[in-house]
Amino acid sequence: MVDKQEAKKIVIDAADTIVGRMASHAAKHALNGAHVSVINCEKAIITGTRAWILPHHARIRADRGQIRHGPYMHRSADKFVRRIIRGMLPWNKPRGQDAFRRVMCYKGIPPEFKIVKAETIPKAHVTKLTTLNYITVNDLCKHLGAKQ
Repeated sequence: MVDKQEAKKIVIDAADTIVGRMASHAAKHALNGAHVSVINCEKAIITGTRAWILPHHARIRADRGQIRHGPYMHRSADKFVRRIIRGMLPWNKPRGQDAFRRVMCYKGIPPEFKIVKAETIPKAHVTKLTTLNYITVNDLCKHLGAKQ
């Protein structure tokens, strides 16, 4: 088990990165005991055509859960990305729940991270795509009804 004083802190910049690849990278570090902060969540991208992504997520949001009982699909970009990272963790086990508590996502760059050098993930960058079919998380969340 990692001691709290020795816990590593990682800041990941999600701008122009594929959200699934970035999420698996963040989840792996969180499972290893690091405190992971993801900044610029609204600039992450989801691959696929706009004509498929928008109705697909709108249908998921409409069909999922009950009015007052959940489960809910978040419309805010930071919570949307955090939920994707949760899907990469073994959530039903204490190890996965502890790892999820160590993950924080932010819209933009908070003041405490302005001086910190954020890590970028070259394997998840948008230039690795062979197609130009993608949409940003911000555009998707606006379509779902997020308040900006």
